[in-house]
Amino acid sequence: MRSSITRHITSDTPRILIVDGSRVARKLIEQVLVKDVPGVTVISCETAAEAKAAVQEGVVDLVTTALRLPDMDGLDLAHHIREHAPQAYIPIIVVSGDAQERLVNRSFGDDVTDYFDKGLGFSALSAFIQGYVRPEPETGGEVLYVEDSRVVAVATRRMMEKHGLTVTHVISVEDALAHLETARAQGRIPGPDVILTDVYLKGGMTGSDLLEHVRGAQYRYGKGQLPILVMTGDDNPANQSALLRAGANDLVQKPIEERLLITKLIFQLRVGRLMRERMAAAAAT
Repeated sequence: MRSSITRHITSDTPRILIVDGSRVARKLIEQVLVKDVPGVTVISCETAAEAKAAVQEGVVDLVTTALRLPDMDGLDLAHHIREHAPQAYIPIIVVSGDAQERLVNRSFGDDVTDYFDKGLGFSALSAFIQGYVRPEPETGGEVLYVEDSRVVAVATRRMMEKHGLTVTHVISVEDALAHLETARAQGRIPGPDVILTDVYLKGGMTGSDLLEHVRGAQYRYGKGQLPILVMTGDDNPANQSALLRAGANDLVQKPIEERLLITKLIFQLRVGRLMRERMAAAAAT
């Protein structure tokens, strides 16, 4: 499903459908989108019935939906859009205060493209949406990329560098930890802005071991301080949940799709920078 994203996503005049039973929430989302995304058209719907009609009336570049709507569950709406929308693909983002819990429990299903934790704020949601409808080509930032397949590494590194990211590529968890240790010794904490890692790697450790070291006693870097995205070809819900519980910020399904990968990386970069700025400000007071 995700591989069939249409060209409408990069439209110069994106149409974004906001579905939420709260009039206040819809208005706040609309305000930040109008301010941040020139040319945007926001279609505001209170109910699933209104959203179904809107999807049939014209091209929609992206849908955000709350999980709880007055007349239908948000996941049921996502399924309906997948089954009945005249377009081949519409990114559907769930916006919810318990999105992380649902993600860990793998209860979103294939109908949902991605999730957003409402607690991060509507300005962050606007930046996240822009990654789909109008991604920024130059964002900067260092990615520590852990991948032992040369073929995969070359292709994926090219994707990231094309979008202005600086990539430090290593082939094992041991090498990644050495890189983090060098950065710490130099006073650059945490060093990279984000880690992108495969699960199964050369050497004695896996991506799960990397999560344990980064989040555990060795470094104690939280999800906000050093985001970690894990690439996996394993579609077993239990195994995916284990990675998230171990400290992964998000998962990237293989085979890698460039738009989804870059959107997730840029979003995590922004969140990580915001968290580090807040920590620095708190330490200075």
